Amino acid sequence: MDVKQIKSLALAYMGDAIYEVYIREYLLRKGQVNPHNLHDHAVSFVSAKAQAKAIHYLIDHVELTEEEIGVIRRGRNAKSGSVPKNTSVTTYRYSTGFEALLGFLYLKEEKERLAELIQISIDYIEQREEEAHE
Repeated sequence: MDVKQIKSLALAYMGDAIYEVYIREYLLRKGQVNPHNLHDHAVSFVSAKAQAKAIHYLIDHVELTEEEIGVIRRGRNAKSGSVPKNTSVTTYRYSTGFEALLGFLYLKEEKERLAELIQISIDYIEQREEEAHE
């Protein structure tokens, strides 16, 4: 399979699932076990707003390859046809770029890079949450 030929929305579909699994595992390993709390905390990572902020952080602070930037751009520019009610089109498009990047890395079997970028994103989102509660 040539991952570069897969449509951006298909990459985002895969990336969404992979990110959800990483977040669930992360929360369980942190000791979060109450199902209601797990869901609420997971949403703070997997929402379109959180993902858009994460991808902006990665673009601005992490050395991404030209290929990775291209995947993000393709994901961001993909026309999905629908946008969730509580999210702007721009936010949703950037979150799609984030998910497309994760799906791309997963399907290319670049597991170390995938884990690295997800961990950087988790750390950034948690830092922002801590700052918001201060």
